[in-house]
Amino acid sequence: MATASRLGDYLRARRERIRPADVGLPEGGRRRVPGLRREEVALLAGISVEYYLRLEQGRDQHPSHQVLSSIARALQLDTDAERYLTQLAAAPAPGAARRGPTGPERVSHDVQTLIDNWTTTPALVHGRYMTTLAANAMAVALNPFFAPGVNTLRAAFLEPSMRDFYRDWDAMTAKSVAYLRSLVGAAEDPRLAELIGELSLRSERFRTLWGRQDVRQKTSGRTLLRHPQVGPLDLHYEKLALPSAPGQMLVTYHAEPGSPSYGRLQLLARPAPDPEPAAAPPRR
Repeated sequence: MATASRLGDYLRARRERIRPADVGLPEGGRRRVPGLRREEVALLAGISVEYYLRLEQGRDQHPSHQVLSSIARALQLDTDAERYLTQLAAAPAPGAARRGPTGPERVSHDVQTLIDNWTTTPALVHGRYMTTLAANAMAVALNPFFAPGVNTLRAAFLEPSMRDFYRDWDAMTAKSVAYLRSLVGAAEDPRLAELIGELSLRSERFRTLWGRQDVRQKTSGRTLLRHPQVGPLDLHYEKLALPSAPGQMLVTYHAEPGSPSYGRLQLLARPAPDPEPAAAPPRR
């Protein structure tokens, strides 16, 4: 998708989500479209309607930082959303080199050893396309779709069992798509575009969320799971960027000490019991 179209689509989507009352404006009778009108955004941002229209239509692709900040305030964008807006406006010229790794993503031996030594903490590393590159035994015991080689985003939307596994599936998928959009930025990445295209075709839920244009670089939070062996789990997660490997994120899960989830999580760390020896046949 052309960068100009991305910028315009983003402005339009965010404009349509703001009610006039949210920014102190009267409803003003019947509206043909949801959200704010273009002239209202221009008024709030302190720019001309004609200039704002050029931005939405992609006829002016490089607004100043001051203009972007004013539009961000008018649209009530948070820090992540404003950063994404700035990335779109600062896109490289058409024909510039496309972004993306030149070879396969790999996890270093030291990182693999580190997470393998965490025998009671689920931990995995995913790459820039949210495919698991490394995982310890606890992570795979927690969720088989955390295994290396599996794209966790694709599994979340396309594997039916994930709707049962994630008790907060709606919230989890919304956060995942907002995080994915934060990875896209303005530069073209063919592999990322391919993943987005596939999920847009195969998942109505993904298509709806992608159209909302939410952006969130969420690196910590809480998730609610339903494990088939140990039952419900309320876990906290942390995502830590690996400075030595751009695009790679170390993800860990933990439960509050002393909580029911803590005890259940420890059950996953226990080795499976050896099978009972077969009984000797009776003597005749």
